[in-house]
Amino acid sequence: MPSLRRPVLAAAGLALSLVAGCSTSGDAERAPGDPVTQADAEALAELLHRNFTHGGADFVVTAPYGEDVVLTLTGEVDFRHETGRALAVTTFGDGRADDTRTLFFTDEDLWVGETPGLTDALTAAGAPGATYLHRPLTAGDEGATPPLVDVLLEVLLNLSSRTHDEARSFVDAGYTWEGQRSIDSRLTSLFGLQDGRTVAVAATDDLLTQFVTPLAGGEIEATVTLSDHGSRSLPGPPAEATAEAADHQEIAAAFGM
Repeated sequence: MPSLRRPVLAAAGLALSLVAGCSTSGDAERAPGDPVTQADAEALAELLHRNFTHGGADFVVTAPYGEDVVLTLTGEVDFRHETGRALAVTTFGDGRADDTRTLFFTDEDLWVGETPGLTDALTAAGAPGATYLHRPLTAGDEGATPPLVDVLLEVLLNLSSRTHDEARSFVDAGYTWEGQRSIDSRLTSLFGLQDGRTVAVAATDDLLTQFVTPLAGGEIEATVTLSDHGSRSLPGPPAEATAEAADHQEIAAAFGM
C-alpha cells in the first residue's frame, strides 16, 4: 500500500491509504467498476505529493452526525507547513441557532476562538485580551476518542506527502474507476477505494478535488473538497490573544473545546 506521513488513525476508524487517478484518453471506453490502469496508477502515485508541491488549497469539509446535525469547516490549508485556518459552523435540524467559531490549526495544535461569550468568560477568569483557547490536537492520541473536529483536521492534513508513492502499489489493489462527474463546475474522474472511500480528481490537471471517507465505524461520512490549489501563508493568532485551555478547563468544557 502507499506510504503515509502519519500512522492510520485507528481510534477514528480511519484508513488514509489514498489513491486517485487521472483522466485518461481512454475514459470514454471505460465502464464504472473497471480496475485502475497502469496510467491511472502512475498518476495516483503523485496525487498527495502534488498537493504538497502546489503548497496549499482552499477547502470545505462536511460531516453530518447526530440527528440532523452537520459540522462544516471552510478555510485554507498550507500543506507544506501543515497549518490552516477555518470557520467551523455546526447547523442543527431542530431550529437551534448555528454554532460558529474560528479555528487555527497545525498538525499538533488547535486554537478555537471568536465564538460569542468566550472573550468575556476569559476576561472574567483573569485572561483579559484573550479571544482564543489553545489545546493540543488529539486525533492521533492512542487510546482516546478524539473530538470530531480533530479527526476532520487530521484527515485534511493527511492529504499531502513530501514524496510520491510507487505506482506499483496501486496496481491490482482492488481500486476501481467509477466514471466522471462535475464537482463545483469542475469535471473530475471518480475512483472507488476500499471500505467505501472515494476520490475525485480534476480532469484538467490531476489535482485532488474531493475525498470521501467513512468515520467512526461508518456512522459518519466526511467529505473533503479542495479548490484553488496554490501557496498559502497562514499565521495563527498572536500569543497575547491566546489562553491555554488547560488553565481554563471549566471555560473550555462550557464552550465544547
